[in-house]
Amino acid sequence: MGSAESQLIEHPKVLRVLALSDGYSQHDADARLTRNHGLIASFSRALTANLRHQQTDDEFNQALDTSIAAIYRSSTA
Repeated sequence: MGSAESQLIEHPKVLRVLALSDGYSQHDADARLTRNHGLIASFSRALTANLRHQQTDDEFNQALDTSIAAIYRSSTA
């Protein structure tokens, strides 16, 4: 992360800086978030990438849980 981004994140009048997955795979978006401390994530596309209409409820829930856990780990690294 560059100096300008760090200054923005650390500015006393800034509550949060939000990162979008921007079309990256969830793995790549998670890695980028891990490297940028102080950001929070909005990963709607990455979050839903592994969800399919044909999945059972258990498969759907497991895929969603896995995605949420990965994003959370990256956000708190």
